[in-house]
Amino acid sequence: MMGGRSWDDWIEEYQKAHEHPVNRLTHTFGIPMIAVAIILLPVGFFVNHVWLAAAILFVLGWILQFVGHYYEGKPPEFMRDYRFLLVGLRWWLKKTFG
Repeated sequence: MMGGRSWDDWIEEYQKAHEHPVNRLTHTFGIPMIAVAIILLPVGFFVNHVWLAAAILFVLGWILQFVGHYYEGKPPEFMRDYRFLLVGLRWWLKKTFG
C-alpha cells in the first residue's frame, strides 16, 4: 500500500500508460538497468570504475525509458506523480517474478 492505494491499483494505472509493445520492451530492460545503477553507485566510491559502469547503466536505462514513451505517445507517469518511479520498479518485479 502506498498513499492510501493498493499496489495493484498503482500498477493498473501504470499499465494503462504503458500499452505499446515497444514501450513495454524498453521498460523491461530500462527499469532494471536504472535500479542496478542506483545500487552500484555507492560501491563506486570504493571500487575503481564501478561508478562509470553505474553511470552508463543509469543513462542508458533512462534513454530506453524515454524511447519507449516516444512510441507510446504519452509522457512518463512520474512527471505527474513522482511515486510512479517506485511503481515502475514494482511493475517490473511483478512482471518478472509474478
